[in-house]
Amino acid sequence: MLSDNLLAELNKQINLEFFSAQMYLAMGAYCKAENLDGFANFFIVQAEEERFHAMKIFNFINTMGKRATITGFESPRNEFKSILETFEAGYNHEQFVTRRFYDLMDIAIAEREHATIGFLKWFIDEQVEEEDLFDSLIQKLKRIDTDSNAFFMLDNELLTRVFTPPANE
Repeated sequence: MLSDNLLAELNKQINLEFFSAQMYLAMGAYCKAENLDGFANFFIVQAEEERFHAMKIFNFINTMGKRATITGFESPRNEFKSILETFEAGYNHEQFVTRRFYDLMDIAIAEREHATIGFLKWFIDEQVEEEDLFDSLIQKLKRIDTDSNAFFMLDNELLTRVFTPPANE
């Protein structure tokens, strides 16, 4: 059973995931304004993935016989100095989200809430992938530096990114 504390923390996580989606949409809007459709697509797809994460937690709470609570949140950052800065901000945010999932796991373990432990394992594995993806793109952007051809090749590559929910969801 979900304790009141664990339920409250899972609800906070739902809202953080929705905030993450808004944050990535804002980054996508920045990229669109810079006429970088591939980078914009990357962040728009990332926003879809974050909404999926929020709904996955929402559905889990309901399955556990509890109620999800949706709250508001502050506006995300909308201005950036460069594409690299958007990815660095995204990477820092993903590291924050990872720490949040670790904290949730710690609570679930302390409370011996085995269903939640199993549920959270998926998110922790997902966060490893998220951080790796952002780090990889940051390293590419740093290597590209001022090579406009390579920059636009990466932009075109990111146009192909799509979000496909896992088959078992």
